[in-house]
Amino acid sequence: MNQSRVILALDVTDCGRAMEIVSQASPYTAFVKINWPIVLACGPEIITEISKMAPVICDFKVADIPNTDRLIIEQAAKRGAAGIIVHGFTGSDSMEACVKTGHSAGTKVFVVSEMSHPGGRQFTAGHAEEIVRMAAKYGADGLIAPATRPERLAEIRRLAGDMLILSPGVGAQGGRAADSIRAGADYITVGRGIYTAEKPAEAAKNYFEDSLAAYRAKKNL
Repeated sequence: MNQSRVILALDVTDCGRAMEIVSQASPYTAFVKINWPIVLACGPEIITEISKMAPVICDFKVADIPNTDRLIIEQAAKRGAAGIIVHGFTGSDSMEACVKTGHSAGTKVFVVSEMSHPGGRQFTAGHAEEIVRMAAKYGADGLIAPATRPERLAEIRRLAGDMLILSPGVGAQGGRAADSIRAGADYITVGRGIYTAEKPAEAAKNYFEDSLAAYRAKKNL
């Protein structure tokens, strides 16, 4: 993996265009994050195809009973997913199943602590502390925390200790790369700021440089 602190959120449904964007932006990204729209449009094989160019995180927001969670994660891992995003509100038994299954399959598990859109304040924010502690208890690899609210991101970092934090909402949602890194993110997630750009590689490079400079300054590198 390169030094990048950028995760490309590839929220597109044109399969050819998706691969073109990944090809252009992957030198500046640590991961490519895909969601249900592209999988429904292109089939689950898109996980395997993208993973040939960059590690893939499946942002499936897994949130079901333990057995269903297990089946989803196993199928994503079988197709080459390097990581998968799950919800924590389904409780400790589901959380334990997600982490155990992911690790058995060699896939990292990231838990949503608080969502980045305005509605994230209504429910997830009020339970973020409990979710962070549960994620740590069951050995999750990291957390999802909002770049759109740096003060909340900083609080989640305080609770999370040294767990990885992936922070969505940079770019079109209003979050700023450097602010997010300074508040505690290890990686920033950018979607429309890259994939709708006229030159995705150039846009990805700008986010790469801004976030890496902030990360190095924070770590005194």
